[in-house]
Amino acid sequence: MNDTSHAASDRADVLREHGLRATAGRVAALAYIDRHPHVTASDVYQGLRQELPSTSPQAVHNIVQDLHTRGLLRRTDLPDSSGAQYETRTGDNHHHVQCVVCGRVEDVDCVVGHSPCLTPSDDHGMRVFAADVTFRGICRTCEQDRADQPV
Repeated sequence: MNDTSHAASDRADVLREHGLRATAGRVAALAYIDRHPHVTASDVYQGLRQELPSTSPQAVHNIVQDLHTRGLLRRTDLPDSSGAQYETRTGDNHHHVQCVVCGRVEDVDCVVGHSPCLTPSDDHGMRVFAADVTFRGICRTCEQDRADQPV
């Protein structure tokens, strides 16, 4: 799978190509995460409740786990997050920048341009193929909000 979003008409085919049944829940979850990268399973559940009223939080957790296991989602565990976050950008070694105030997360392309982007000082005999880097800072909105608050 490449690192681009799935067109709505292709989502069912993509699921089948990865050995999964194209259930309404899986198609809807994949579409939701395409539109809202860096979301938790809870976020996906909240986003799909009206579209799929019979779904449950546990069903959505199972769906995102299945999609992650089959390589359709990337799972990222970031510091100070309310849970694992999922995105459909897979197949590359991109990184993330995270605001420590509001928690907003954005993608950052590989800092060198090819995997693993960083070389460890000692690989302990392992073939390193990826490096996960999280840049942490304060976004402009949060920084401005702090500046506007009275002391």
